[in-house]
This record gives sequence, structure tokens and C-alpha cells, in this order.
Amino acid sequence: MTMATNQQIILAARPTGMPDERHLVLQEAPMPEPTEGEVLLRTIYLSLDPYMRGRMSDAASYANPVSVGDVMTGGTVSEVVESRFDGLEPGDIVFSHAGWQTYATAPGKSLRKLDPKAAPIRTAVGVMGMPGFTAYVGLLDLGQPKAGETVVVSAAAGAVGQVVGQIARIKGCRVVGVAGAEDKCRHVVEAYGFDACVNYKDDDFEAQLDKACPDGIDVYFENVGGKVFDAVMKRVNVFARIPVCGRIAHYNQTELPEGPDRLIPFMGKVLVKRLMLRGFIQTDHIERQPDFLKDMAGWIQRGQVKYQEDIVDGLENAVSAFQGLLEGKNRGKMLVRVAEDPTRKA
Repeated sequence: MTMATNQQIILAARPTGMPDERHLVLQEAPMPEPTEGEVLLRTIYLSLDPYMRGRMSDAASYANPVSVGDVMTGGTVSEVVESRFDGLEPGDIVFSHAGWQTYATAPGKSLRKLDPKAAPIRTAVGVMGMPGFTAYVGLLDLGQPKAGETVVVSAAAGAVGQVVGQIARIKGCRVVGVAGAEDKCRHVVEAYGFDACVNYKDDDFEAQLDKACPDGIDVYFENVGGKVFDAVMKRVNVFARIPVCGRIAHYNQTELPEGPDRLIPFMGKVLVKRLMLRGFIQTDHIERQPDFLKDMAGWIQRGQVKYQEDIVDGLENAVSAFQGLLEGKNRGKMLVRVAEDPTRKA
């Protein structure tokens, strides 16, 4: 590729089930040119997140779907290449929503300048960005954990789950993770200080969950759905809180699961146990972002919050990396390094 072209991954067709290269197509396009008030950006890191699967569908949701033929949406860390905006200069690093492409233009006022000395720039789409903020507002504002309570988080080794568990530990809770691999479970216990982690793929998963939660479950941070949700709901305490962040087990389903309709008994449990279930989107809580940035920076500096990243090189590998994310193959926050990081030390 030369400076005269731009690589993009577009949504060529809406997927049914798992998206692949038929739906997400890599193509070349002319280099974009900034107009007055805009900057030209070079993508360094592209964030891959489960919500992107929903944006590929035209079903009604909390955000508009990506139109067929458009560049796939996504948060990025980018370098300013050319600026026609007073306040940003070539070489500045910014958080943007450039999407799945190597270059993009954006209004300068829509960008947040990053300080590479404060934290690694890639954390702006990870622990210091949307995943970290999602964990922060979902757990603290909706889960409202109290010292001594038991907090269970699914997808515990993922970008959001790993942060949820560590914040719960800071708040004095017993923290139990649920993950789909033994090494993931070991990692969240050994690296993040979870009290326990159980593998939902084990035959005795529910027995392990009982052992890990002897006093029941007070807060369940829902990322997964499926059998994990079913198992947790059998063990929730009265007045349990359930922030619903995601349901990744169902994102590629093409039909409803077999079996009886369980909505009526489920709603009965909501009533009898006086449960609070609340779906949330982090953008609805944007007023909390200053508190988040201050608290998270302090926790990281003091070593109270750690994080793991799973970095894949090359935009051409974004589709397979995204498939792995939906299948739970990632270890921590999934990123694509689209171009060399100019701030990374050799």
C-alpha cells in the first residue's frame, strides 16, 4: 500500500450466524482528504468489541446499524497526519472512531487528544476507554456492590470482565469469575486477585459455582447469557442486582433455543427475589467519565487494577480476530495493531 490508497474493511452483506470474509470485505479506496476543521488520521490501534456484531444487523437496537457498503465501525487510537483544525498538529495521538480502515478524516472537535506519557496509548480503547468505563458504571452505579457481598462476573478474562472483578475487590467484595478455559480462570485469580473462577465448560460447572459462592450471589455482571445466566439465576440472593452488559452467547444465534418458554418462571423469580435487572449502555452515563478517568488512573498507578491485552497485527487479520473474540478465544482486550505505534519503546 502507498500513501495514495487507503485500506478499508466494509460491511458487504449482513451476516446470518458467524460473520466472515463474505460479509466483511477488505478493499482499497482513495486516500481521504481533510476539509476545513478536519484532520487526516492514520489508525494505529483498532478496538474489537462484541457490540460490533449487533451493528452488523439491521434489527432494532440502541444504535443505528452500519449500512451495507460502509466501513465497519470501531473505536481507534490514531495519529494525526495532516491537520486543518486549530488545536491538533501532525504527530498528535488521539482517540477516534475511525473504524476498520488504515486512514480516515474526522472533525477535530470530535477527537480526544491522548498523552502518551500518562498511559500507553492503546489503553484509550481498553482499560482507560470504553471497556473500562463500561465496567466502572455498570458495577458501581447499577450493581452497587457492598463490602462482604459476592459478585459474579461472566467473561471474567475479557476486556470488561477483568476490570469488573478488580473494582469489586477494591470495594471489599468476594469476587467469582466465570470463563471458558482453565488458563483464563487461573489468570484472573493469580493476576487480578479474584477469589475464585469456574469454567462453564466443565461437566461439574454448577457444583463448582456452588462451592465458589457459599453465601449465594448478590451482584451478577452479565456479559454472556446462555447456560451461565441460567446457573447464576438459581443462586441469586434476595435483592440481587444484575447489570446486563452483553449476551455474547446469543449474538450469532439464528433461531430461538429449543425447550419450553421459561419467561414466566423467570419473571416469578424476579418478583419473589426482588431482583433488579438493568440493561445499560455506557454512553448513557457519560457524565461519570471524569470520575472514571480519575479513579482508574489512580487504581492503575497504585497497582490495584491490572490488565491483559490480546494484540493481532494487520488490518487484514481483523475478521479472523473478531471471530475469535465471539468464540471466546481472546485473552483480555482484543486489539488490532494496524500500524506501528510511534510511542512504543523498543
